[in-house]
Amino acid sequence: MRVYNTMSRQKEELVPITPGEYKIYACGPTVYNFIHIGNARPICIFDVLRRYLEYKGNKVTFVQNFTDIDDKLIRRAAEENTTVKELAERYIREYQTDAAGLGVPPATIHPKATDTIPEIIRIVKGLEEKGYAYALPDGSVYFRTRKFGRYGRLSGQSVDDLESGARIDVDEEKEDPLDFCLWKAAKPGEPSWDSPWGEGRPGWHIECTAMINKYLGETIDIHCGGQDLIFPHHENEIAQGECYSGKPYVHYWMHNGYINVDNVKMSKSLGNFFTAREVAEKFGYEPIKFMMIQAHYRMPLNYTLAVIESCRASLDRLYTCRGNLDFAIQNGLDEKTGGEDEFLASIKARQEAFDAAMDDDLNTADAVAAVFDLAKDINSFLTSPRSKAALTEAAKLFDTLTGVLGILYNRKTENLDAEIEEKIAAREAARKARNWAEADRIRDELKAEGILLEDTPQGVKWKRA
Repeated sequence: MRVYNTMSRQKEELVPITPGEYKIYACGPTVYNFIHIGNARPICIFDVLRRYLEYKGNKVTFVQNFTDIDDKLIRRAAEENTTVKELAERYIREYQTDAAGLGVPPATIHPKATDTIPEIIRIVKGLEEKGYAYALPDGSVYFRTRKFGRYGRLSGQSVDDLESGARIDVDEEKEDPLDFCLWKAAKPGEPSWDSPWGEGRPGWHIECTAMINKYLGETIDIHCGGQDLIFPHHENEIAQGECYSGKPYVHYWMHNGYINVDNVKMSKSLGNFFTAREVAEKFGYEPIKFMMIQAHYRMPLNYTLAVIESCRASLDRLYTCRGNLDFAIQNGLDEKTGGEDEFLASIKARQEAFDAAMDDDLNTADAVAAVFDLAKDINSFLTSPRSKAALTEAAKLFDTLTGVLGILYNRKTENLDAEIEEKIAAREAARKARNWAEADRIRDELKAEGILLEDTPQGVKWKRA
């Protein structure tokens, strides 16, 4: 497998530190609100990365954090007259609801910043002892950015060209405007912890380095997140991580592209800001998931009503194909019927196309196309009765590939009550007796009850309207 490494700006062969094992860290949400559809993209995409690596037989340790102490949480808690802890726990639960709705299972570990305070203090102290960090009189601690000679490699910027921006703390007492905060001195009424520099709380960047060190080690295979995190967050992580350990921090950096709304960058100020919950209430969660994977993860993604409705229609096609397979297997033949070897060879080729797409920098767009080609093969194969063995093999592959993509997780099997089954049987008897009027009458009666019938080569199928 080859992935695009943001650090080298080219595709590289993905080689794990330990053969057969991958250590992956994904930046998670700051839990002060519901996740928006921009947050949902890395959650969905890097879940697919995890699934694919496991599908290829690897062990994956996947860590995704919750930032549960931050200026945003402190402000929101004050507005709602609650504690930061209560606010964070509430939105962690809301995140879990949304992630489950998106078909994304929990990470191997979901650490919280407030549970990593001892590790954060240890790293900040180590950086200070090595001369990479310094304390201000108020007890805040900053990182000496220019002392790390490789700063700016990830974002492709030189230190001299960088300016202190919206997400870099500006403090007149800092030695340099580019220096970033590792430990913030306590302010009245804010949560704080005891430290060698007095009461305070961690800066934003240091928590991820502390969590990586604690749960994955000083050097990891893959670090992923949204494109907006490249600078300054990930740039700062590299600086503090490598200065502390003296070792490479990450081997591969993977970043997903932005989400636009009607071709305009999503922004609260523009009124085009949507939470995943809001979209799911109208369209369901799974079309959101499908929207995230039907485009290449590094490309910008445009959210429109037409796009989400198209995603829902695409999922319906796949669900219909899988339902047809279930029905065909139930009514399948015990013996081969001819053409099955060619069919099995064809669907094997679809799996190979799927793997080739995913091996090419997690190209889920082409992988989705391979799944639809598989569905087309299956639908063509079902035009006449087939053996259960071939149909079962097709169903197994279909479930495997859609499972890697993390879709079709809402598939259900449903039994009809005895009265409706009797009506379907009566209609079949009428058809065999060529009593078309009676057959049509029963069909219309079932339709009025919300049961739609479809006559196929394998027999009559039903679905709810």
